[in-house]
Amino acid sequence: MSKRLFKRKKTTALILVLASSAIAITVFLAWFKPSDFRPANASAFIDLPSPEAIGEVSVEEAIQQRRSIRSYADEPLSLQDISQLMWAAQGITDPTGEFRAAPSAGATYPLEVYVVAGETSVVGLVQGLYRYDPYQHRLERILEYDLRASLAEAALEQTSVKEAPVNIVITAVYERTTGRYGERGVRYVHMEAGHVGQNLYLQATARRLGMVVVGAFDDDRVQNVMALPPDHKPLYIIPVGHPKD
Repeated sequence: MSKRLFKRKKTTALILVLASSAIAITVFLAWFKPSDFRPANASAFIDLPSPEAIGEVSVEEAIQQRRSIRSYADEPLSLQDISQLMWAAQGITDPTGEFRAAPSAGATYPLEVYVVAGETSVVGLVQGLYRYDPYQHRLERILEYDLRASLAEAALEQTSVKEAPVNIVITAVYERTTGRYGERGVRYVHMEAGHVGQNLYLQATARRLGMVVVGAFDDDRVQNVMALPPDHKPLYIIPVGHPKD
């Protein structure tokens, strides 16, 4: 066999191997669900009440009444409140069990939703850091501490973060979307975060709750406070509570 023929066959074999690998990766990504991620130190699971799809406030009324609220009454939220907020952010709304309340580019779902609660923040929920599992509609407890004061320090000492009964933190795993769309996927992730933020605003308003989206914080400090995986980048801190006035 000539050297030229050998090199040609070797190159063809390499191309076939690479093509097979690419197909395998594509199949894996299609099969893998983003929310299959489970932190190694998740210590408890809290099933949330079923979300209510019919409320007393219309979409039009919620849009009309929506405001950013930064002062909160000393009154706990209910588990139903948390259920509705999580459902509005990333809940499954499709009968097939796949598509969610907020649109996502290519259904790549790069966002993860966390809840930071104090000792008496939510009736039936102990203090700690929780991650929302949309497929089971439940919370996974990650840390057993009240992180609100530390989170407020990371958010440039914003008092609403410290004083709100609950903070919802939205993080992004960019690779889930950029792996399909390249660098432009970063834009799609940020668009999706905006969709989630508005869903939360309208759901909070419909339940007579107040909230504000916070984008001013030290990313690295937030990651450290919440012990987030390195690829989970914080985008929003959202204090939520009953309006003070």
